[in-house]
Amino acid sequence: MTGTCYFSPPMLHQKTYQAKQSNPHFFETKGPNAPKWYVVDASDQVVGRLATVLARVIIGKHKPTFTKHADTGDFVVVLNADKVAFTRNKWDGKLYRDHSGYVSGLKTKTAKEMLNRHPEEILRRAVWGMINKSSLGRHQMKKLKLYAGAEHPHKAQNPQPLPAVVTRRTVVSPTAKKKMNK
Repeated sequence: MTGTCYFSPPMLHQKTYQAKQSNPHFFETKGPNAPKWYVVDASDQVVGRLATVLARVIIGKHKPTFTKHADTGDFVVVLNADKVAFTRNKWDGKLYRDHSGYVSGLKTKTAKEMLNRHPEEILRRAVWGMINKSSLGRHQMKKLKLYAGAEHPHKAQNPQPLPAVVTRRTVVSPTAKKKMNK
């Protein structure tokens, strides 16, 4: 069996793109892969469904240049975060828990109380639950800009509406809205 090659013939490989982390930034600041700015109106949208779309955009999974170890996502400005919707009875049933680290330091708030005190925190926590808990995930969360009103200070970045390819139908239908209000 001398002279016989047991190796398979060389495979033809396609060229792929690997995003590089450029210090001190996690993302490329210039060029075709630089992050874009998008604006989303959160009024009458279901929290969980909207959070999945937002998480995909700030992670960068909507791009063909997605790389797991680098920040390839885009910035997202969310307006009217105080007008989000929950399905069923989550306004009273969903609990947000914080612990101070001390004995008996557990504080619990319902979604309705959270909406009254910190309306942006509902979406922030929903998106944080869908992102890696690492330094890269914390850096990606800084790309999410949440505002309770219809105004935002990012007009200089010229944010565009989120493309239809990225979004999906997250608006609550009028019949479902009537059922939630009963």
